[in-house]
Amino acid sequence: MAKQKDNKKVIYWLLTGCALLFIMVVIGGITRLTDSGLSMSDYKLITGTIPPLNEAEWQEAFEVYQQYPEFQKLHSHFTLSDFKGIYFWEWLHRVMGRLIGLVFIIPFIYFLATKQLTSKTIKKCLVLLALGAFQGFLGWYMVKSGLVDMPNVSHYRLSAHLTTAFLTFAATLWVALDLKFPEKKPIDKSFRNLIGIGYIILAIQIIYGGFVAGLKAGLLHNHWPFMNEGKFIHESAYAIEPFYLNLIENPSGIQFVHRTLAYIVVIIIGIIWYRGKQLSLTPIQSKSIDSLLILVGVQFLLGVLTIIYGVPLWLGVAHQVGAFFLLSAMTFALHRFSR
Repeated sequence: MAKQKDNKKVIYWLLTGCALLFIMVVIGGITRLTDSGLSMSDYKLITGTIPPLNEAEWQEAFEVYQQYPEFQKLHSHFTLSDFKGIYFWEWLHRVMGRLIGLVFIIPFIYFLATKQLTSKTIKKCLVLLALGAFQGFLGWYMVKSGLVDMPNVSHYRLSAHLTTAFLTFAATLWVALDLKFPEKKPIDKSFRNLIGIGYIILAIQIIYGGFVAGLKAGLLHNHWPFMNEGKFIHESAYAIEPFYLNLIENPSGIQFVHRTLAYIVVIIIGIIWYRGKQLSLTPIQSKSIDSLLILVGVQFLLGVLTIIYGVPLWLGVAHQVGAFFLLSAMTFALHRFSR
């Protein structure tokens, strides 16, 4: 008897991937905030999954680290004990990436061999596989940028790495939702498009969150609602010529854009919630836009506290997790109003 295609096991497999991607993002946030990302300058795909196991191996890894700019220009005071602390988070981050790859590929091959996937789902899963591979490439490409002259990764590459992780999660969740809710119903295209606009704005905000992280712009202007006392926008936010560079390379300008986009995200989600409540909604649709309103409020508060307190580790991670949950809720809402 042939097994049912696109069954519950397939859905659970995809949702497991979502959960692992969430953990990956959390570990990635800790790695970034503890400045651990450049601790592993020489990483082998298979043998690199095993960390140094004795003092001789640790000393060898530390000597490799000492050959690169981060140690020479920033951490020349580091002891072996200090090095072990930052090595752990980067090692865990990379091992988690490989674990996600195995969790995706092995069941995918099994489902293919046992013919439990429809042709449409196979194509979607191949796209997810490509996204995952691209995400791994971006991680390597990002780290490479901090191993040449300056001990800082490119904020463009960091943002691309972070944003792709979020979008890979969103795409995986979307495929799982397609299987969970296969039936199609009439939709309000105008309202669906409104959520789509909100989704795009949120994606841009996440990109700018990566810029803020890459340039450590959150350590500047630790006041709210003004960038500095009495100034809604600080003059340093538009000090660079030509002007457009303030929007993509000036830490002060990037923080201002990130602050401004936060207000816009709150407003658009408020509009989505208000307009949605005027429609005839199913219980799950109503809950989806309610969750958007709650999560954007929590995320906005986390952003304000993160700025005011100068990006402490726990708040920085919480703010990144908040963005992850908000994107999840937006993905779910968009799906529920798209079919």
